[in-house]
Amino acid sequence: MAKITLDNLAHSYLANPTSEDDFALKELNHDWTDSEAYALLGASGCGKTTLLNIISGLLQPSRGRILFNDVDVTHEPTTERNIAQVFQFPVVYDTMTVRENLAFPLKNRGADKAYVAQRVQEIATMIGLEDTLNRKARGLTADAKQKISLGRGMVREDVNALLFDEPLTVIDPHMKWELRTQLKQLHQQFGHTMIYVTHDQTEALTFADKVVVMHDGRVVQIGTPEDLFKTPEHTFVGYFIGSPGMNVIPAKVEGNQAYINGAELSLANTYAPLDGRVEIGVRPEFARLSDSEGLPVKIRRIEDVGRHKIIRADCFGTPINIIADEAEEVRADATRVAFDPAHVNVYANDWRVTPQGRAA
Repeated sequence: MAKITLDNLAHSYLANPTSEDDFALKELNHDWTDSEAYALLGASGCGKTTLLNIISGLLQPSRGRILFNDVDVTHEPTTERNIAQVFQFPVVYDTMTVRENLAFPLKNRGADKAYVAQRVQEIATMIGLEDTLNRKARGLTADAKQKISLGRGMVREDVNALLFDEPLTVIDPHMKWELRTQLKQLHQQFGHTMIYVTHDQTEALTFADKVVVMHDGRVVQIGTPEDLFKTPEHTFVGYFIGSPGMNVIPAKVEGNQAYINGAELSLANTYAPLDGRVEIGVRPEFARLSDSEGLPVKIRRIEDVGRHKIIRADCFGTPINIIADEAEEVRADATRVAFDPAHVNVYANDWRVTPQGRAA
């Protein structure tokens, strides 16, 4: 297992980058703790796979260093980093049996035969391939082949890190849930440092101890699922995490008051004077309809999704969402929306503003 340090790391696919916009991966400085499970989460093209490939050694960064346990491995090849990587699409040896595929990483390192047999059986059971161990990989489905790839990645117990690049893309939805659970159990049992790339927030939030949210080549927040939900540090995190995502409304903020198109909203905290584009952010879970308090709202439609209702509305021309209990009656005279002040965040130029203190 390894602590992974990103030291002034940046990468451009251009030969002579001249501005920040030329970098697919903008400067990063982070320490990722030994033995934790991380998910790299973000939309396509945000830099997730670029960062993973730099960590694995498949790509040399344009700038900065990558360290494993404080040892500089920036220019070390993949084979010297002692990592295992599972890719988006299955990579298997078709002419080998399932057993031979799973055993290959161990045999390649001269492991004891009895240990190889035991470990292969354990992993085959974990990924549900114990009944196909003696079958050639060639005739298996893409689903089964990807499970072999996962198994090959997990079979070694001595790796510095396990890297997964959207490994469940070709897996059916039911098996995705099972394999995520098994990966989580593997991590709890052996304590590998794991990094899991995905654009699926459910995969990220159910797998990882910490989620690394990326946007436009940057890490915009690293935190637990609870951190990302309650205190998104960037408006993108608010948009991307949650279904529906956080409501973001243009505002003017003075002290512990926010003004939206002239209407006043009391905040739980006080703020210093702010420059630039100022907005408030509040999750739909912390909004409720009212007929007497809050901001004016116009309901556009109501969606009943079984567990709750999603109310689609407009607040001074800004689309917002409100989540109501399944049993709650949405009244026709509910023309206002009230926000829980304790769960309203303030943003300046997309970044969350730290309050000066609690409102009196």
